[in-house]
Amino acid sequence: MIKQSTILACLLATANLFAQALTPEVTSWIINPGGETGYNNIPSNVQQVQYSAANVYVTTTCIPGYDIGPWAGNPNTPANQNFVFKITRNPQKNTGNLISTPLGHIGVWTNGVSVFNAKDAMSWQNQGIWNRNAIVAEGPSFDNCLGHPAPNGEYHHHLNPTCLYDDSDEGNHSPIVGYAFDGFPIYGCFGYANTDGTGGVKRMKSSYRKRNITVRQTKPDGTQLPANQYGPVVNGTYPLGLYLEDFEYVAGLGDLDEHNGRFCVTPEYPEGIYCYFITLDNNGVAEYPYILGPQYYGTVQAGNTGPQSGHNVPNEPVQTYSPTSGIPDVPEQLKIEVFPNPSEGKFILIFPETETIECRVYDGLGRVIYQQIQVRNGEFFQLTTPGVYFLMAQSANERAVKRLVVR
Repeated sequence: MIKQSTILACLLATANLFAQALTPEVTSWIINPGGETGYNNIPSNVQQVQYSAANVYVTTTCIPGYDIGPWAGNPNTPANQNFVFKITRNPQKNTGNLISTPLGHIGVWTNGVSVFNAKDAMSWQNQGIWNRNAIVAEGPSFDNCLGHPAPNGEYHHHLNPTCLYDDSDEGNHSPIVGYAFDGFPIYGCFGYANTDGTGGVKRMKSSYRKRNITVRQTKPDGTQLPANQYGPVVNGTYPLGLYLEDFEYVAGLGDLDEHNGRFCVTPEYPEGIYCYFITLDNNGVAEYPYILGPQYYGTVQAGNTGPQSGHNVPNEPVQTYSPTSGIPDVPEQLKIEVFPNPSEGKFILIFPETETIECRVYDGLGRVIYQQIQVRNGEFFQLTTPGVYFLMAQSANERAVKRLVVR
């Protein structure tokens, strides 16, 4: 007979192994279950997620599962990009020279579509001093999901991907909707009021605002420009907000820092993490800097940004994750069903009536948040915080692992 202490030790070791392997940067992706297509019959959403102890590799066509188009005045056509983006699992704050977000992709949404910054590659007199705001200049070409294709066929969003998540759900913390290329998560527009996870849920407010200027002769920090670098006078043709330099950062004005993020508790990261938030006003209109600020908060790995980037090849041993088979098979599998899953927090257990089992539920950090020694068929338990969890069920001589999702 197996000793109780041995069983519990095995359960804890296995749970910690799974928790280390299957953290949100692995599990948050919308993976094509097989054969589904989007625009022009191109395979949609994320095609494959591979992971090691250090990195996650996301293979994607850059085509979402929802309908896209048309794009008024935009002659470009979305095309399969065959991207493999590399996301670090150990993101770090950049304590050196900050890295500006470049043109092209700066992150990836959870459906595999590219995240772009607010620039549109045009500047006043091609000087790179007054950079044009894509949301203002190109907004008429956005489709109903607020995306459009680039000249290379790369479908992308410069701002809130409104078809990806419910951006009006003000009663719940927004989900992870993407990852920036410094490895930090991007959330929708709602977060906890306080950084420690208390105070309910509120809309995250940008700390940027439009400058009070009528002429474009200074930088956002007040530095005087030489006359040959002046921008156009603010008027109906060149309205305030047409250029990114029309905005200024004011510390403490909103909830977020100059990168458009903050360190805080989230449902997926109960111990806290730095994360970016999409910024919308109370009417749901996008607010600068929309997703990320002008510079990344963290360090950025090579291979994701710049010309011809986004085609990483794993040079380390990796495993493949899928929502249904991401947890390795456990020998002597206990036949147990959990439903509904995902759920709003209430889970019912169904297993052979002759069995009495022990259950533990672990959060993403391997901590036990629920334990019951004698559970009978048809009993239920309740989890209150949205996120991903792992149920460890053990009978006299069998065991099972189930992934649980609380919405």
